[in-house]
Amino acid sequence: MKTTIQKILFFSLISLVIYACGSSADNDVYTAEETNDASPVRVEQIGYTQIARDITYTAHLQAYREVHMVPAQPGRIEKIHVEASDRVNTGQVLVEMDKTQLRQARVQLQSLEADYRRLDTLRKVGSVSLQQYDQIRTQYELAKSNVEFLEENTRLVAPFNGVVSGKYFENGEMFSGAPNTAEGKAAIISLMQTNRLKAMVNVAERFYPAISQGMNVEIRSDVFPGETFTGTVSRTYPQIDPATRTFRVEVTIPNSSEKLRPGMFARANIVLDQVEAFVVPALAVLKLQGSNERYIFVEENGVARRVVVELGTRYDDRIEIISDQIESGDRLITAGHPRLLDGAQVSVQQ
Repeated sequence: MKTTIQKILFFSLISLVIYACGSSADNDVYTAEETNDASPVRVEQIGYTQIARDITYTAHLQAYREVHMVPAQPGRIEKIHVEASDRVNTGQVLVEMDKTQLRQARVQLQSLEADYRRLDTLRKVGSVSLQQYDQIRTQYELAKSNVEFLEENTRLVAPFNGVVSGKYFENGEMFSGAPNTAEGKAAIISLMQTNRLKAMVNVAERFYPAISQGMNVEIRSDVFPGETFTGTVSRTYPQIDPATRTFRVEVTIPNSSEKLRPGMFARANIVLDQVEAFVVPALAVLKLQGSNERYIFVEENGVARRVVVELGTRYDDRIEIISDQIESGDRLITAGHPRLLDGAQVSVQQ
């Protein structure tokens, strides 16, 4: 009898243990279900804000004009009148080439000119045929054109006020016409204009409608910290580079003091007009770990939607965001978003 009672007590104890374990498991399932509930978040409606936008890009300064001086045909260099770094004026003779061909062409022209004038006199009295007269006139005009061509190409003159940026030959050497400059062009000397400079700036395509000729551009160089030089947009190139999604803007910079030099690294700040932009709390923008990708979450019908954005100008604790996937009126998640995943259920808290 005692043994039977002990058996009953033993099995009752086992039943209690199993029940307790079952209750604990039920509690665990309930807790897991609790973790799948919607995440509490706070939202802010996205809207347009009027901002005075300016954009900054890097650029390298270039000479406003640069030419590589060469004659029209190869030949011996008779005299180079300048050295590198010399300043020159418009019309100044820089290089003289061998004049042997020019002298021969002048002698031939003088002979043809005498024949032409003699036949012209005979034609007026009817002593020479029109065909013979036309032939000598054609020869004379060709000889005259040849002399003018040689005169122009045996004396290279400066087309503008500037500075000699390179000298590649010495007196008496032969100019063959082969490329010999860093730009892959042939030259005896190179000349650049530095009292004005230009900068080619690659601007993001979204700003194309906002850039116009004559806009002011602030130029800054690390060589002159704290100093600003003012330039203007002189040309906007019409095509967009499909690889970089940018277009080229040419900026002209007055440089009468010649403090700025071609080749300097600079930053070009273009001041745009007032524009409408999305400006949101900076804390609402997240960064994908291991990359430069920035993104936000937008709440739509209780679901978090992940949107990749670009960053614009920062204004204290708020920042401009740029994306074609957001619109005015969208509900930006501003709190409770760091652990969200795309498509997660969310509950908006007041």
